[in-house]
Amino acid sequence: MSSAWRNSTWILLGSSLILAVSLGVRHGFGLFLPPMSAEFGWGREVFAFAIALQNLIWGIAQPFTGALADRFGVAKAVLIGGILYAVGLVLMAMADTPTSLALSAGLLIGIGLSGTSFSVILGAVGRAASPEKRSMAMGIAAAAGSFGQFAMLPGTLGLIGWLGWSSALLALGLLVALIVPLAAMLRGGPPAPDSGPRQSLPEALREALGHSGFRLLALGFFVCGFQVVFIGIHLPAYLVDRGLPAATGTTVLALVGLFNIVGTYTAGWLGGKYSKPKLLTALYLLRAVVITTFFLAPLTLWTAYGFGIAMGLLWLSTVPLTNGTVATLFGVRNLSMLGGIVFLLHQIGSFFGGWLGGWVYDRTGSYDLVWQLSIALCFMAAALNWPIREQPVARLQPEPA
Repeated sequence: MSSAWRNSTWILLGSSLILAVSLGVRHGFGLFLPPMSAEFGWGREVFAFAIALQNLIWGIAQPFTGALADRFGVAKAVLIGGILYAVGLVLMAMADTPTSLALSAGLLIGIGLSGTSFSVILGAVGRAASPEKRSMAMGIAAAAGSFGQFAMLPGTLGLIGWLGWSSALLALGLLVALIVPLAAMLRGGPPAPDSGPRQSLPEALREALGHSGFRLLALGFFVCGFQVVFIGIHLPAYLVDRGLPAATGTTVLALVGLFNIVGTYTAGWLGGKYSKPKLLTALYLLRAVVITTFFLAPLTLWTAYGFGIAMGLLWLSTVPLTNGTVATLFGVRNLSMLGGIVFLLHQIGSFFGGWLGGWVYDRTGSYDLVWQLSIALCFMAAALNWPIREQPVARLQPEPA
């Protein structure tokens, strides 16, 4: 028992460090939009499309990366993902055309993120933790990713100011390379056995895709992706457009990361006590209130900071609740793959949130339409999550005596 506890703690620590680095660097990409666009004379859509493509590739690759992690071990998937992520950052530093930017920031980093982010990492955490502590453990790991965002955003801005955007990307590539040795901490965590018969991949896919709760959960996660990537990429530029100092956007996104530590931890804790789909419904309704207030209220330095704090509490709180629901419904044997399928919908939303923000701005000179769409999508996600029943599938039900 003591050995199992040490092993799960070691895996949780390694997972937290990897997420802090991976997501901390990823959340700072919006800071490169102004300097790269200005140097090469691009409109905002060029950079926005590359990051939107990154999120789409990340989502498309995620179920396959998750399946590989489920079958051959998380450490191998993280190792390959870390290498591709670091190489992508180096090539992004050398990008000078829309195509080279799309291939580096979009394709390579997107695939790299699929091996170093939530679906794969939380799959390892979910298998290592006991069922009663699973939601909390996922919340802790997700909170570590939020701490990375809080710590890395000011550091990334400082690197850009000190070294310039290209050298800053090279420095971030060196940081991401640390994921390669950290992957060794995730070894020795074999999948926990589920009750019921062992499934093949096609059987697991058919079971999940035929489950209405799984489909509703995935559609709701689309909204989360749309909102967080739109805000992460375009909020700094939006605040500058509205007359606030350039550093304000970095501070706001850092506040999002700081308070998301509280939000994800709390969501993981609450998910162990209450219905996770009902908590997701409440979360999306609260997002609607926060975004509406920010959009309609007079914009000042302090309302921007208040938005960062409020959104931070709700930012990635969806992640432990969503992955925890998947684990409850289907067990943990194929958790990385099934979580990856749900995450694919999140990343399709991310693509549209990132790209549509730039597309709308370049054509209208304003982000207002996208803010309004974000508000409407909150209500859609709340409605989708409400009817989900958090009950294991029949395969996992105990047989009657």
